[in-house]
Amino acid sequence: MLLQPEQRAKLDEASDSLFYDQPRFVTHVDDSFLQRLTDLYRQRLRSHSRLLDLMSSWVSHLPPEVTYAWVEGHGMNAEELAQNPRLDHYFVQNLNEDPYLPLADQSFDGVLNTVSVQYLQQPEVVFAEMHRVLKPGGLAIVSFSNRMFYQKAIAAWRDGRDSDRVELVNRYFRSVTGFSRPEVIAQPSTLPPLLQFLGLPGGDPFYALIAERLDD
Repeated sequence: MLLQPEQRAKLDEASDSLFYDQPRFVTHVDDSFLQRLTDLYRQRLRSHSRLLDLMSSWVSHLPPEVTYAWVEGHGMNAEELAQNPRLDHYFVQNLNEDPYLPLADQSFDGVLNTVSVQYLQQPEVVFAEMHRVLKPGGLAIVSFSNRMFYQKAIAAWRDGRDSDRVELVNRYFRSVTGFSRPEVIAQPSTLPPLLQFLGLPGGDPFYALIAERLDD
C-alpha cells in the first residue's frame, strides 16, 4: 500500500467542497516561485499542445507568449476557474471524493499540478488517471513549495520535511506503471526559516517533478 490510512488523514475532515466554496483570488507562493514555474513550462511544454491544468484556479502560470491548442482546467471553485483567461474549458470535481477524471484516454500532451499535490488523499489513483489521459511522450509536471493549507494537507505531507515531500511525490509517480523515472528539480530557499515565514521575496523553495508517459 502506498500510504497507510492514517497518512491520508487531514486535520479538517469536512468535505473539501465546503472549504473551497468561497473563491480565493490570490497566489499561494511568491513571485520568484511563479517565475521559475513559468520558465519551466516555457522550456518543457510545446506550443500548440493540449494541456490539462489539474487542481487549478484563476491563473495557470503558463508563458503568456505561447499559444496552446487547448487548455482544460479542473478545480474546486467555479468562480476562480471562470476568471482564468488561459482555460478553454473547465470542470469542478472533488478528487478526494471522486478521483476519476471525466476525460478521454491519451487526450493531452501535458498534465500540470501546481502547489496542490499535498491535498490528495488518493494520490495513486489520481496519478494513474494523469497517466491515462496523457499521450505517449506526454509530460506530467508536479510543482510545490512548503506552503499549504495545513488543516487540509494529508498527514504524510504535513509531517515531512521538504526532502520527504520530494520523495513522496516520487513514490506517487513510481506507483504507476508506464511513467518514466521522474526528473527532480529542487531549488531550496536560501533564506533562514524565520525570513521565509515572514514572506520575504525569494523565500519560497521551488520543487518540481517531471515524468513522461512511456510508449505502450
